[in-house]
Amino acid sequence: MASFFDEIARNRIKSILMLLVFGAFFCIVITFVSYYFGLSIELGLVISGVVLLIYGLFVYYSGDKFILKTSGAKPADKAAYPTLYSAVEGLAAAQQIPMPKVYVINDQNPNAFATGRNKKHASIAVTTGLLAIMNRSELEAVIAHEASHIGNNDIQFMMIAIVFAGAIGIIAGIMRMSFFFGGPGGRRNGESAGILLLIGLLVGLLAPFFAMLIRLAISRRREYMADANGARLTRSPQSLASALTKIKNFTPSPTKGPVHNVSQVTAPMYFSNPFKKSSISNIFSTHPPIDERIKRLQNMY
Repeated sequence: MASFFDEIARNRIKSILMLLVFGAFFCIVITFVSYYFGLSIELGLVISGVVLLIYGLFVYYSGDKFILKTSGAKPADKAAYPTLYSAVEGLAAAQQIPMPKVYVINDQNPNAFATGRNKKHASIAVTTGLLAIMNRSELEAVIAHEASHIGNNDIQFMMIAIVFAGAIGIIAGIMRMSFFFGGPGGRRNGESAGILLLIGLLVGLLAPFFAMLIRLAISRRREYMADANGARLTRSPQSLASALTKIKNFTPSPTKGPVHNVSQVTAPMYFSNPFKKSSISNIFSTHPPIDERIKRLQNMY
């Protein structure tokens, strides 16, 4: 059995290593792009750094508002949701973070997420479906998980991953356009042109795919860490395991379907995978396997 602290430390190290891998991958992509367009690596890094900075500032200052708006989250009335507010207030104090803004999403599917640009500007949103099926200890366990995301700086961590992935996607899109319109390779002769075209095709098509895999891997690591830290805050890993079990066994209404207003960008922010279960390999999942999360919590002390 693993302690709360062992799980937290192990997943923090793995997350940092994955983010370093992301940074290295970004530099490799920029090196190929620089060669493709006949630029020096230094100039390529400067141009890509500007793209990264502009995109990063937009995500940092507008990302949380975009996520809340697109998810359909509405400010929760304290009088209407006293248990929810009490749980958020208590667990924010336990995590030693300012009181987050509280939102409710009108959706039958049980789920929640945390977002914000920092601990002072953070929000926690829960669905009406989550409030309907969780008892108080289970609700507190889910809120503890989300408060842990804020306290662990996961919301900033995931924003960085989203910025890296988005910047790589933008650069890859430019490569694809250049490739289909002849590109720099079209102005060169022989073997050099062929190599450049191959580089353009590979970077344009494969770079976003690998960026997505790294981003999802980082997301899964942060989920494990938030589970462990959430269990530490409540001192009840079984409550969080029970909440996950209820979500696992929940069957949505055929007429309403899965969680509404979710995209590949916002999905990793949620407490559990908001998409339908799939037989696709776990490397393509936004979250760790729910059975594995339950197993780890049940074996935690």
